[in-house]
Amino acid sequence: MIIRILGEGQWTVEPEQLDDLQSSDAKVEQALQDQDQDALTEALEGLVAHIKELGSSVPDDVLADSDLIIPDTTATLEEVAKFLDDMGSDEGLIPA
Repeated sequence: MIIRILGEGQWTVEPEQLDDLQSSDAKVEQALQDQDQDALTEALEGLVAHIKELGSSVPDDVLADSDLIIPDTTATLEEVAKFLDDMGSDEGLIPA
């Protein structure tokens, strides 16, 4: 599975590792519910770090479609909420 982190590139993560990302994704969802920008930034930074820890970087010269897209760590509450709405997701950034 290929995950694109906007502004940073793509990482390959095994599908069974998505469960490992759920706790990080839950922090993003909680920050959105609480309307807490600082918590959102921290949660996005944690999620991105977790993806990079679990996955391997896709070389820039490889063209591959992304299975999931994650906003960059500077995204605002409004941007992430719109991003999720545009995706039609009520499960967060990482599907359960």
